[in-house]
Amino acid sequence: MASEQPGFWARVQRASVERLHIRLESLVVLLALSTAMALLSPYFLSLSNFLNILLATSTIGVLAIAATFVIGSGGLDLSLGSVMGLAGVAGAFVAVNLGWPSVFAVIACILAGAIAGYINGQLVTRAFVPAFIVTLGMLGLARGLALVISQGRAIYGLPPEIVYIGQGRPFGIPMPVIIFVLTAIVAHAVLAYTRFGRHTLALGDSEGAARAAGIRVEHHRRIIYTLSGALAGLAGLLFTARVNAGDPTAGINYELTAITAAIIGGTNLFGGRASILGTMIGALIMGVLQNGLTLLAVQSYYQQMAIGAVLILAVFIDQYQVRKESRV
Repeated sequence: MASEQPGFWARVQRASVERLHIRLESLVVLLALSTAMALLSPYFLSLSNFLNILLATSTIGVLAIAATFVIGSGGLDLSLGSVMGLAGVAGAFVAVNLGWPSVFAVIACILAGAIAGYINGQLVTRAFVPAFIVTLGMLGLARGLALVISQGRAIYGLPPEIVYIGQGRPFGIPMPVIIFVLTAIVAHAVLAYTRFGRHTLALGDSEGAARAAGIRVEHHRRIIYTLSGALAGLAGLLFTARVNAGDPTAGINYELTAITAAIIGGTNLFGGRASILGTMIGALIMGVLQNGLTLLAVQSYYQQMAIGAVLILAVFIDQYQVRKESRV
């Protein structure tokens, strides 16, 4: 086993270097897609539409960052959208129904997401239930709990401090965009420059080798899922504050878009390689795609078909790159 260690850590180190860069293919796709939408719609290049794209991308972007950590570690979280909806309802319930100060509503959003993520991590590492099953079950549990708490109705009337988080525009820039960018900067620093980031990719590269190298695999995986849930809670806060309501149906199918954004950005579906910078580009691609289709009056179910097709294409390209690199 000792002879395998240098090769294992060399792969992890190479992944650490790779994730500092943005996939050239992602940038080309983003530019090509933007050019096509600009030619098809005269409104696409307007400043207001550009801000709308960034605003819509911010929520998906935060979820995509969560997906990047989980997928990079060799896991999967299908509950991101439902946990986001639950977190938004929890925050709105605390602020409106209980009448507590806004700071407690913010904490409730993050905490609700973190608890859901922690439960996912516990079931994956202690009950040995596959992540696909655990997070699929949490998808239903979180959505159902959100409907129970809200009694199936959106909770309106959030305090101004919460609404400002979603609708405020300091220096003309939407607050959700600022929060998304700051979150991405911190996440990039953690993944690219810290031991936590190296260990995260080590799990995705080879869990057995990571265990042999002294990494506390189960403990680290629980932290990753808890972090994923907390980021879903932050996304729920941004969405709730933007629409000024705790909507129990918020985030439906968002996990699909978030996973697609992460994979487009260079995160390997089977772990071991991830890029926060690439994920930001992937989130922008999804934002431009959805915005452009909306401007072209494409019906919503066709948009879902487009997102599904992009996901399949992204996985195909990712695996093609992996096979190509393995031959070198």
